[in-house]
Amino acid sequence: MKAISPDLTIVRTLLDSGDGFVSGSDLAKTLGISRVAIWQHMEKLRDRGFIFEAIRSRGYRLAERPTKLDALMIEARLPTSTPCRVITLETVDSTNDEAMRQLSAGTSTPLVVISREQTKGRGRLGRDWLSEPNGNLYLSFAFNPEVTPDQLPTITPWVGVNLCHLLASYARVSPQIKWPNDLQLNGLKVAGILTEARLDADRIRDLVIGCGLNLNAPTAGWSGELAGRAIALDEVATKPIDLNHFAATFVGKLLVACQEFHDGQYHDRLAELWHRYDALRDREITLLHGREEVTGIAHGIDADGSLLLKTDGGFPQRFRAGEVTIAKR
Repeated sequence: MKAISPDLTIVRTLLDSGDGFVSGSDLAKTLGISRVAIWQHMEKLRDRGFIFEAIRSRGYRLAERPTKLDALMIEARLPTSTPCRVITLETVDSTNDEAMRQLSAGTSTPLVVISREQTKGRGRLGRDWLSEPNGNLYLSFAFNPEVTPDQLPTITPWVGVNLCHLLASYARVSPQIKWPNDLQLNGLKVAGILTEARLDADRIRDLVIGCGLNLNAPTAGWSGELAGRAIALDEVATKPIDLNHFAATFVGKLLVACQEFHDGQYHDRLAELWHRYDALRDREITLLHGREEVTGIAHGIDADGSLLLKTDGGFPQRFRAGEVTIAKR
C-alpha cells in the first residue's frame, strides 16, 4: 500500500477542519516531523495554489483552494478506507491510453487519470471524441474487477446509472441514459462512457472505464456530429460546480460502484435503476446490430445490461451490443 504523503495529510486535515485553525504543532505531532518541516510543506502547497491564513498561537486555516485540477484536493476528499492513486494532467492524448500505460508500468489499482483536455480522445467504435480545452472533464478509472470476460458488457450500464445518480444528487438535474453509454440532459448528450479491458483467457486482468463529461464548454458553436445535440452540465445545474470537489465526488462514486460490481451487488439492482433513468423506454427505435437493422419498442434492459427490444414477434429480444437510432416523433 502506498504511504500517505505529508502534503496529503496536511490538506486532508485542513479540509476536515472547515473554517477552523489547525496548529502547526498538532500537524508536526501527527506526521512525526518538525515544525520547520511543516512550514516547508506549507510553502510547497502555496506554490501549487493553496492559500493559507496563518496566525501565531492558532495555526493554519485554508483560505483559498486551487481552482485548477489538483490531485491532492481530489485525493484528500476520497474515503481513507479505499486508497486510490489520482493523476491529474492539463492535457493528454487520451486518459484511457494513459491509464493503460500506467497499468503496463506496474502502477497499482485502483487508479484514476483526470484531464481537462484530450488530443486524441475517442468514443465507442473508434469514433473521434470532441475534446474542447478547459471545458470538459476527462476521467479514466482503472481497477481489477476479478470477473470473467462475459460480464464485461454489464459494467458500462452499471457505471452509467451510477453516474446518473451522481449528476442528479450533485447538480440537482434530471439525467437520462441512452443505451448503452450516453448520458443526456434535456435530451442532449452531456457525457459518454468508454470501457476497455486487458484480458486473459478466462478473466479480466484490468478494466479501464473512461468518462468524458461536458462540464462547462459552450456548446453553441459546436459543429459536426454534436451540433445541436450536446449540452454542458453548468447550463442546467442549479448550483455552481467546484471542479476538484466534483471530481472527487465522481471518483468516490466510481470506487463504490466498481466495488459493488466486483461483489456482484449490481445484479439485482441494475434493471430497476436503469428504469429510473432510461431515455429509450417505450420509444420506437432502430438498432443496428452487425449488418442487421431491427426496429421495435425499447423495453429497458435485463439484469446483464442487454437491451430488450419488442418487435412484431411479440416477445422482447435481447441484444448485448448495437447502435441505437430513435424514431422521430
